[in-house]
Amino acid sequence: MQEHTEKAMKSHNPEVRVGVFVCHCGSNIAGYLDCPALTEYAATLPGVVYVKNNLYTCSEAGIAEIKSAIQERGLTRVVVASCSPRTHMPLFKSACAEAGLNPYLFEMANIRDQCSWVHMQEKEMAQEKAMDLIRMAVAKATFLEPQQDIEASVVRNALVIGGGVAGLSAAIAMADMGINVVLVEREAELGGLLRRVNRIAPRGDSAAERIQELVKEAAGRANLRILLRSEVTAVSGVIGNYEVTVREAEGTERQELVGCIVVATGAVPFRPEGLFGYNGETVITQIELEEKFRAGTLNARSVVMIQCVGARSPERAYCSRICCLTAVKNALAIKETIPDAHVHILYRDIQMYGMENEKLLWDARGKGVRFDVYDVDRPPVVRHGVVEVYQPLLGEVEEVPCDLVVLSTPLVAPEGATALANLMRIATDQNNFFMEAHAKLRPLDFATDGIFLCGTARYPATVAEAQAQGLGAASRVGTVLFKEKLVTSALVSQVTERCDGCGYCIELCPYGALSLEEYEKDGVMRRRARSDKILCKGCGLCAATCPKGGVVVLGFTRKQLEAQVDAALEAV
Repeated sequence: MQEHTEKAMKSHNPEVRVGVFVCHCGSNIAGYLDCPALTEYAATLPGVVYVKNNLYTCSEAGIAEIKSAIQERGLTRVVVASCSPRTHMPLFKSACAEAGLNPYLFEMANIRDQCSWVHMQEKEMAQEKAMDLIRMAVAKATFLEPQQDIEASVVRNALVIGGGVAGLSAAIAMADMGINVVLVEREAELGGLLRRVNRIAPRGDSAAERIQELVKEAAGRANLRILLRSEVTAVSGVIGNYEVTVREAEGTERQELVGCIVVATGAVPFRPEGLFGYNGETVITQIELEEKFRAGTLNARSVVMIQCVGARSPERAYCSRICCLTAVKNALAIKETIPDAHVHILYRDIQMYGMENEKLLWDARGKGVRFDVYDVDRPPVVRHGVVEVYQPLLGEVEEVPCDLVVLSTPLVAPEGATALANLMRIATDQNNFFMEAHAKLRPLDFATDGIFLCGTARYPATVAEAQAQGLGAASRVGTVLFKEKLVTSALVSQVTERCDGCGYCIELCPYGALSLEEYEKDGVMRRRARSDKILCKGCGLCAATCPKGGVVVLGFTRKQLEAQVDAALEAV
């Protein structure tokens, strides 16, 4: 331990003046760690000239203390030991900037998520780990270097892929903001899946009228161009400056320069071939029942609906969320159309979230719609004119006569979703739905900046949810396109003189930020990597791959990481 301490002292820059702020975070941290003792310990670390014990460092008073300490104590580095950098680092960095300190001279120790929360039952060991984390943060802070944010221009145009309810809502909202919008729809008509729906639950609004209203609104926006029977074939560029190739119906291609992209490609109902005797005539799906309502051709008087067909299974483990709502809505529609009809819904669980939806369920029960649970291990058997249902409570098989069986199937990702994801370098989940950057913090963003997500392209959603997400995506686009310029973090990859152009890092970069370029040196043409500062997200995969130190990530240089490792080993 003495050896490592001496090494840390020798590597310390005497001009560095570190301030350490330890946060109680209410009981989140102080309920398990001795924060005053951590503050006293921080004062003994090399380079630390000021320490402060705060109740809430992120509060107005806590931020003011950071600013005053920088100015009055001449701090050249700031370390905050508190919660997650993911949520609070921007706040602390901006406080440093306002006090005149380069924000990249700030470091954070996460003693909440990585310590107090995960070691609640091991307080003594948690205290030691918190000391380690603070010591490591201070050691790294000593070698931090000032950086400048990266700036880029912005094209105030947006592209929406998909002309369903979510895409139309997003496009209209952005057009109303003054943004020039191009909407690309591969079908010959706008409206998406809603064109096949009869009524919208839970209030029973006409789906056709809703779509007509949205299409009319879209057509009335001079700054909204609609390209039907078209599809995106290529995407390049970065946030603020995307170049998109669109192939139109005639086969011609056009280039669109946009600042942001909204993906609203929707979903499609699963077709249950080979399940429960599906034949499209006497055994149909809910969407086919909707089409019968629209055409006025429903004449069944005894209907059995079977839930979770093709969902919550090994092939598709997810719940489609809206199937129960659709079944109950259509059961009520049958009773309204044919009052003496018998409707029987066989279900595993009922998913009717929300007060209005719950009321719909009770209305259906009140109007005579029968609900029975079926055993997933002994599912219903559809025979000609009858459905056999095993009753778990009675231990008997009940025969339910019917002249129509309706299967409630899940929404699934449309054909081509994976190809589009590969084209745009955006993520999909195991079911090929597009995957957001973070379910809680960034539910409408992709990990790729400047590309947003809404509607059932993300996951099965109701019409109201799809519209809300479309409006939300439009708002997210606005946060980008209303800026005079884009400012992004400087903590990205940097190619060093050690690079010999081997290219190991090129294919591994998940963001396509690295490429090879040729240059002349001493009369000889050579190769080296080149980093696109806007595309790079500072993930560090390139730096970890390069065996020569030919590429590094600023803020995580070898010297900084070695200082952290040496500090960690002091306790060994």
